[in-house]
Amino acid sequence: MCGCQQQDNASSSATVPAKTSITALIWAPDWPEEMLQIAAEFSKRNPDIRVNVQFMIGNSVEENIKPRIASGNLPDLVSVNPNAYAAELADQGILADVGATSAWNNMLAPLKADWTSRQSRRFGISGGVATTLIYYNKDMFAKAGIKELPANFHEFLMVCEQLKLAAFTPIMWNGGFPNMLGNGPFSFGFANNVVAREPAWKQKIGDGTLDLNTPQVADIFVRILLMAQRGFVQEAFMATDYDEGIRLFKEGKVAMAFHGSWAAGLLLHGNPFEVGVFIPPWNAPGKRVVPVIGSETGFAVGETPNKAAAMRFLEFITGEGFSIIQRKRQNIPQFKQVAGTLVSDQKIVDYTNLVSRYPVTASPYYSVLPSNSIERLHRLMQDVLIRKITPRQAARLLDESVKNEAKMHYK
Repeated sequence: MCGCQQQDNASSSATVPAKTSITALIWAPDWPEEMLQIAAEFSKRNPDIRVNVQFMIGNSVEENIKPRIASGNLPDLVSVNPNAYAAELADQGILADVGATSAWNNMLAPLKADWTSRQSRRFGISGGVATTLIYYNKDMFAKAGIKELPANFHEFLMVCEQLKLAAFTPIMWNGGFPNMLGNGPFSFGFANNVVAREPAWKQKIGDGTLDLNTPQVADIFVRILLMAQRGFVQEAFMATDYDEGIRLFKEGKVAMAFHGSWAAGLLLHGNPFEVGVFIPPWNAPGKRVVPVIGSETGFAVGETPNKAAAMRFLEFITGEGFSIIQRKRQNIPQFKQVAGTLVSDQKIVDYTNLVSRYPVTASPYYSVLPSNSIERLHRLMQDVLIRKITPRQAARLLDESVKNEAKMHYK
């Protein structure tokens, strides 16, 4: 999935009125400065178009988009996830088809299915190849006497115990930013407890026949809680947001971070210690791990009067402006060819190549669950962590949410 060469991306030939102002609503928790730089550079080269960049807040892309849709205030360019909600917006004519762009033609073929709706509308461009993994502090592991990386969840708990006995906090938990709990332990729990057992899981989520009220799904929440119960996470973990979690790892206050490939540039560099990576061993002993890999949150264009200008901006983000993002993030590009010098950390390249060859893989949770169930899951994980509900109750409530969404929207 990761072959990359240099290319001059073709510009959109669409014309726009003079002095057009477009709105871009962007999900960029770890690269806001780069997005502003891209917008400024685009406007410098395209003086007829001004870009008003607005940043999403909260825990999900969807909770930012829904109020805009409801109020008829659709942005001209917007961050979206490759899921049923965004696909439905495309089929309703709210998001434009980007299939004629050079960005779509250049996107890696395995990602295109994620961005194609039921009615074959191509509704977005991926922001990268997304995978979640565990970053670890090699110095702490060595001082704790850990000589081998864990190969299953039982061994992972033993490693955490060994780190704790050596007076290290084993892992960072984003209790205040449940998006990362979803991307990390929930996605890997779903991969190894559900996807590994049910090959037709994606279809069954869509038609509402996948049973999530099971001990296996409850176990996903059990493991999220277990890390806190055993004292393997930092103090005040329920207040830890996205930026604070990264800072804790970089300052050597936790030994591991369960994070995404999109944060490789931040987590792997500028540290006073060497960082390694490994596949989160959320598998049972004797079972092969099911890794998580798919499309990262990407970009879509709204069906607005400024669509032509927004298409030009999309082409710039994914073309000449792409290197600005990539220098900061150093994740895996979503394109067959890229303009400028490619900057990707070799550890992430090797990791992504490795997990992409696994016979069974799962998708990130934001492309698996219906949009309302994503928001429901965030609350359920937090409620389990504060012991307001049990893992078994969380599984039942998630099952009800997913089935209700299928009944309401996707049948």
